[in-house]
Amino acid sequence: MSALAKASGALKSVDYEVFGRVQGNGGLGNQYTEEEARKLGVVGWVKNTSQGTVTGQVQGPEDKVNAMKSWLSKVGSPSSRIDRTNFSNEKEIAKLDFSGFSTRY
Repeated sequence: MSALAKASGALKSVDYEVFGRVQGNGGLGNQYTEEEARKLGVVGWVKNTSQGTVTGQVQGPEDKVNAMKSWLSKVGSPSSRIDRTNFSNEKEIAKLDFSGFSTRY
């Protein structure tokens, strides 16, 4: 591992699904998720599902991914109610698959 990679921390990727009142008015809000991701400097995507959950993927330096995981689990948008967040496929990656954070439809 290069010194630069060690200094910046390993890159991580994780999939997520958020349950609760997380869609529509009073929901997690895809724009809130995008804003938080950009603020933290992570990349990936977010999408509302037909089951009423919000799903997506986050990639970036491990500490920033962990900060986003915390936000997705505990904070969300001002009017959302997060019951639980499932994280899966958490792994170290060699490079980012995305150049920004976007909403998928």
